[in-house]
Amino acid sequence: MICVIVKVKAKTGQRSQLLAVALEMAQAVGANEPGNQLFTVGEGADPDSIVFVERYTDEAAIEAHRGTPHFKEIGRRMGAFMDGRPEVQHRFVEAG
Repeated sequence: MICVIVKVKAKTGQRSQLLAVALEMAQAVGANEPGNQLFTVGEGADPDSIVFVERYTDEAAIEAHRGTPHFKEIGRRMGAFMDGRPEVQHRFVEAG
């Protein structure tokens, strides 16, 4: 398993809009990606950020995620509320 934690900073005052679109992404991933074991979204410690916690079976599942139509379409919509690029804070491999 590969776990990834990603922080996304929202434009000032737009965290709730960013979070709403991010939750759409979480639903789409859960419904369409068998290689994804966990995809959850929460508010970051920074008042203008959200955090994704993701777990994939392997590297191929991560690449498949990035190539899905929902990743591209919903990710584009998230971009309207983002202040900069997503920041991968942690990436690690779980034993097992």
